[in-house]
Amino acid sequence: MMDEQVLRGARILAADDEDANLRLMRRVLEREGFTGFTATTDPAQVLPLFHQVRPDLVVLDLHMPGMGGMEVIRQLRPSLAAEGWLPVLMVSGDLDPEARRRALADGAKDFLAKPYDPAEAVLRIRNLLEMRFLHRQVREQNRLLERKVAERTRDLELAQVEVLERLAQAAELRDDETGEHVRRVGDLAARIARAMGLDDAFAEMLRRAAALHDVGKIGIPDEILRKPGVLSADERARMNTHTTIGARILAGGRSELMTMAERIAVAHHERWDGRGYPRGLSGEAIPREARIVAVADFFDALTHDRPYRPAFPVADTLAMIEREAGLHFDPDVASALLALHG
Repeated sequence: MMDEQVLRGARILAADDEDANLRLMRRVLEREGFTGFTATTDPAQVLPLFHQVRPDLVVLDLHMPGMGGMEVIRQLRPSLAAEGWLPVLMVSGDLDPEARRRALADGAKDFLAKPYDPAEAVLRIRNLLEMRFLHRQVREQNRLLERKVAERTRDLELAQVEVLERLAQAAELRDDETGEHVRRVGDLAARIARAMGLDDAFAEMLRRAAALHDVGKIGIPDEILRKPGVLSADERARMNTHTTIGARILAGGRSELMTMAERIAVAHHERWDGRGYPRGLSGEAIPREARIVAVADFFDALTHDRPYRPAFPVADTLAMIEREAGLHFDPDVASALLALHG
């Protein structure tokens, strides 16, 4: 049952060219406990009053000089539509059925004939207000449900990402005893993105997505992944498949984060000059996020010990990246990394 306090606190906007009619309606409503009554005898004032008062119900006289009730409804139509469901009660001494039909067709929700019985007027107004508040409750409930669904979807996506991050870390532990490489690459990629002037939202998403860049290594045998010496051509070809394996693992994600991670996984070994793998993309055909991760991955991999070689000095690694700018790496990304170490 509708809360009486809420109902009686409703805001009602009425327009009638006869001030006596408005005074009568005010007395009838106030006697029933309604307190939010605003009235005007000028139909041209209905629209500005509508935006000022934000009514729950509009009461219009059908026939007013200069602008009739139906013309007022047509003026209000965009504002009424924005409210979802906001009723208009048309009042008139015109008993012509066609006039009623036109009023209802133009958007009025109910019709009250003059002279009206005060008890009937109150009942019609109460019914319309109850419908107004019920519609508003349903809309709020729908918004709440949509928010909960969005939160649940986000939680599921984050859980999925967490599982994949753990999978990526598990793969990395076979190649990096600390398992910290994927985290460091993500952090460095985000710093590079910010140094390039990219926004924080992109940088944060990149930080999480970049951590999945080598998830495909889970499908590479230990004898290849941990081989201390130089890989044969066949072994190198097998190692290179970690990009397409990673893309398959990440494929089908519906969130922007997962689709970014998929693009990074498959393209972070492409080269600016087109001599990378797996598709030989070049220049800006390589996704920007993959170009950033390519530099971050290269820098971190070379400056930390691996099972097959010791770490390179940072200065030497930066010099290599500077030389490879425009060949292996996107020049802008390389410049951003160098600026971070300048």
